[in-house]
Amino acid sequence: MHLYQKQFIELCIQNKVIHFGEFTLKSGRISPYFFDAGLFNSGKTISKLGEFYAQAIKNSAINLDILFGPAYKGIPLVVTTAIALAEKYNADKPFCFNRKSAKGHGEGGNLVGAALKGKVLVIDDVITAGTAINEAAKIIHSNKAKFCGVCLALDRQEKGKRELSAIQEIEQKYKIKVISIITLDDLIVYVEKSSIFKKHLEKIKVYREQYGVTKS
Repeated sequence: MHLYQKQFIELCIQNKVIHFGEFTLKSGRISPYFFDAGLFNSGKTISKLGEFYAQAIKNSAINLDILFGPAYKGIPLVVTTAIALAEKYNADKPFCFNRKSAKGHGEGGNLVGAALKGKVLVIDDVITAGTAINEAAKIIHSNKAKFCGVCLALDRQEKGKRELSAIQEIEQKYKIKVISIITLDDLIVYVEKSSIFKKHLEKIKVYREQYGVTKS
């Protein structure tokens, strides 16, 4: 685990983005941890989040022309990532996001920002069922751009309804790479070394054993 990944986990815990306990997910599964990126809701925390996304993108060496944020959650994520790439890495990339419904005046259609063309990297928080990513893919392809990948905050490394994770299904369907700031494996490494949170380790490992995928 890289230092920035450890720092990201600590930022998440400090801001209750990651909590440990017992949580019923929409899938009905009882999870020993919960991730809520909506709690990155101040200028300072969203700025730091952008830096972590930018670091993950640079580490991946993914080749991209433009960033895309699926509405609504992806909008602040794509903006802060674009700022961090420009300020930290001198990589001034255009960005774009979609409206949920097309506007009849002003900026045309359902897209806001730069023209959606070239190699597109989608920025999102997590992938659960993959619905937002499938919608983003349709928008990208309808604009004759190339869907080159997805960058997430967290890869839960968790099976969907089949043996594959939703992320693995997305990778196979679109022949792209999904990268993330951290994975569940990274979180487990952190918890193992933490005197405060180690008490949650066994439940997380049991959950991974039950629902985890071997590789994501």
